[in-house]
This record gives sequence, C-alpha cells and structure tokens, in this order.
Amino acid sequence: MEEPLALAIETSSRVGSIALARGPVLLAESMFSAPLQHSAEVFPAIGQLLNRFQFIPSDIAQVYVAIGPGSFTGLRIAVTMAKAMHLANATRIVTVNSLDVIAANIGDASSAISLQDSESLLLNRVAAVLDAKRGEFYAAVYERVRQTERTDLTAPAAETGYVIPAPQDCIWRKILPDCLIAPNELINRFGVEAPLGVLGDGLLYHRDEFIAPGVCVLDEKCWSPRASNVHRLGYQRARAGLLADALMLTPFYLRGPHVTVKKSGIF
Repeated sequence: MEEPLALAIETSSRVGSIALARGPVLLAESMFSAPLQHSAEVFPAIGQLLNRFQFIPSDIAQVYVAIGPGSFTGLRIAVTMAKAMHLANATRIVTVNSLDVIAANIGDASSAISLQDSESLLLNRVAAVLDAKRGEFYAAVYERVRQTERTDLTAPAAETGYVIPAPQDCIWRKILPDCLIAPNELINRFGVEAPLGVLGDGLLYHRDEFIAPGVCVLDEKCWSPRASNVHRLGYQRARAGLLADALMLTPFYLRGPHVTVKKSGIF
C-alpha cells in the first residue's frame, strides 16, 4: 500500500517553513523568504510545493503541525490550517512539540560543537529556548542517551509517540519539561555540572544573556525549528496512530497572551 502524502507546517517561531513528504521520505522543504511572514507566505508556499510534484490539496492525507509553545499568531495559523484541511478533506492531523522540533536540529552524527577556546566536544545536554517576552523564555532541556537504554526511555517515548534523534546513534531525552524560565535560572540549574548547548530563536535578541561559563551558544544555523523535523517527529506519531482530535485541537501556548487594556481617559 502506498504511503500517505503528508504536509508539515512549522510556524511557531520567527522563520516559518513547510515540507512535503510521502510516508517517511521527505520530498521537499520550503523556508519562508523572511521572518514573521507566516500568514503571507504559507498558502503560496504550499501551492508551489504541490504544483512542483503535480499534487492537488485533496491529495494530502495527513498534516503535521508544531503545536507550541511559541508565537501566538504563528501557532494559531498552523492550527487553523490543520482544522480547515480536516473539514475540507478529512485530512488527519498530527501534532508535535515545537521545542522538540528545535532539539531535532542537533541530530546529525557530525554535530560536533566548537567552543570559544577552540576545543571540540560532543555535547550531552542541550537547551531549546524561544522568547516568551517579559524576561522569560519557553525552554526545555535534553540529555543525549543511547537508544539501547530503553528502561528510562519507555515512558517518554510512550507519552510523545516519537524519539528525537541525537548524534552518534543516540536520542535526546527531555529532562526539563517545557517551562517558562529566566536565563540565569536555566544556567544555574543545567550549566554547572556539564557543558550545556543552547539553541533556538530566543537567542536572536538575547544571546548575551546566555553567555556564561559552562554554556555553549550553538551556531545560528540550527536555531530555527524546521518543517522537515516536524515531519520527522510527526511521522512517528502517525505510524503509532496518535492523531489529534480536530474539534478539540488548540495551540499549546504554555502561557496566555499578554493583553494591555488602554485607559479611556474617562476616569
């Protein structure tokens, strides 16, 4: 039986992207041309990818979306699109965690990190961070473990429905669940005993806040979550039958939006 056609959408961060895949095989990935252009570029980008492979929207059997935490507007765009596709064509929806998608950027066997003192090492811990404003960051911390260490991995894998690839035939195990945290607290908790690699778009305007002994800011090329990794994780969930309920689907904000009410001047 032919593998289903899947569309992966990543709009939880500054730089959005989409990817088209046939089962486990990634056909193509398209990055948006500029930051914060999700609403303007997502539909044209999807149309271009479908046309490139001579597909039509109704051919998409599954849609994978990064559900958050992340940009409020970006998450709403992805969730709304997924729901519309389900209502129009009964497209099945699969959701994945946005911070997990960032951690999956450090999945290649050649991911060696060069430190400021020119020494090179393979990090055993990384933190994915996204700017949550108000001096806080959405963050999660991951530890690199061998896939053979199944005892401690059973529960997390059963919960998420996927494993996150890490260098040297290892996987990333989440040791700090998604949370709101300040840079100094993150560094004090995880950057003392062993080197901690930090990546994510939260570094864009706040890189200096994460500069500290024991912390390695990773290359900017691996900061943004990518639709190809949404597919990589989402396909595992799809195979496990972990589909989202379209009617109950909502973004994972972790924290509600900050709303400022202007005074009318009457009182």
